[in-house]
Amino acid sequence: MINLKTIKEITELLKTVDEPEYWMEELVQDTRLGVKNALARWQRQYDKRKGVERNHMMKITFDASFEPFESALVAGVDEAGRGPLAGPVVTAAVILPRETPELVGLDDSKTISKVERERLAALIKSVAIAYSAHIQPADVIDKMNIYAATRDSMETAVKGLTVKPDFVLADAMVLNTDCPAESIIKGDAKSLAIAAASIIAKTTRDAIMDELHGDFPLYNFAKNAGYGTVEHMQALEKYGPCEHHRSTFEPVKSLLKERRGDL
Repeated sequence: MINLKTIKEITELLKTVDEPEYWMEELVQDTRLGVKNALARWQRQYDKRKGVERNHMMKITFDASFEPFESALVAGVDEAGRGPLAGPVVTAAVILPRETPELVGLDDSKTISKVERERLAALIKSVAIAYSAHIQPADVIDKMNIYAATRDSMETAVKGLTVKPDFVLADAMVLNTDCPAESIIKGDAKSLAIAAASIIAKTTRDAIMDELHGDFPLYNFAKNAGYGTVEHMQALEKYGPCEHHRSTFEPVKSLLKERRGDL
């Protein structure tokens, strides 16, 4: 009988259970506070896990709803780095198989820790039917403008896939591709393929910014990823922009004018 076990034994037993079992009904009647706490803790973890699994299935269903025919290949496309003052925009395109139990928990890269992003990036690369990343440098961003440069990079990432998709889902961007495409607002929260692309784009860009930090440590790119943090802004004021800063972004644009004596 479960109610004859010690609180420690029950706590350890619950750690081995993934789904509700008949004997757990006895625990509800157990008056010991330690047992009640252990059961409540198990229930919270169970509900959380089931919620993550439901979210995963909803993303798969969302992607499948765009398939033009059965077993069509749907590519997700996303970017990282549109907003920073320095560094490239990185885009990625990913085609996933229909069954991806390894990727349960995959979500928008902004909601996941760096360690978890790295783990998921390795998994995505191992299970993906195809994936591609494209790096759009700061000088091209300045020439084209950020919107056009991001769109161009996304289209290039799609072209870089070794397997041609039958449909493309892009996060909040209208693309010109060789197959039908759809712009999805907040796509990284709705589509598994877009979420996968966001992870690849983000981890690729983070690695690039870490490399740039080695060449330009004054700006601490490894910490701020090129975004306009207080520390980054202070370094810009003191040292001026480097070659990887976006000259059309403020306040970089004004600082460059000041240094040229235009103001």
